[in-house]
Amino acid sequence: MFKYDNLVKEMDGLKGFAWRLTRNTHDAEDLVQSTVLRAMEKQHLFQDGTDLYKWTSKIMYNQFVSGYRRRVKFESQYDPQPYIDKQNYSADQLTQIELRETTEAMGMLSEEHREICYLVCIMGMRYEEVSRKLDIPVGTVRSRLFRARERLKIALESARQTRPGKLH
Repeated sequence: MFKYDNLVKEMDGLKGFAWRLTRNTHDAEDLVQSTVLRAMEKQHLFQDGTDLYKWTSKIMYNQFVSGYRRRVKFESQYDPQPYIDKQNYSADQLTQIELRETTEAMGMLSEEHREICYLVCIMGMRYEEVSRKLDIPVGTVRSRLFRARERLKIALESARQTRPGKLH
């Protein structure tokens, strides 16, 4: 049997080995934890004179391989995320036209109006956050945003009026 102090001394080596197996800090930490737990559970199987690091690294490797096989068999077979990630959806033609018109309309705004629209409407920042970021009063943020939206609305209505192939 080994002493827990000896197991603690092997932790740095086990952490490095776990990282080399998983290439992920969180997974490596989980693997080290489960390896130490398993080593403590199976302590009665440890033979004196055996290298503790080799014994625990073998436990770690076996746990890693078992986990990998489990993931390949079950998670990838039924997990739809890899298939969803491979799907490529492009916007329909009307959405692409509207996006181009909006981008052009944003380009017609003044720099300060464009910045306010971007921070509030696209980045989702609160008025107070924008106020601190731009070092302007909250009231100024509100008034600039109001004027920016009005100008953007006018520019978009104008673009829709002149859109080719527009149905009346």
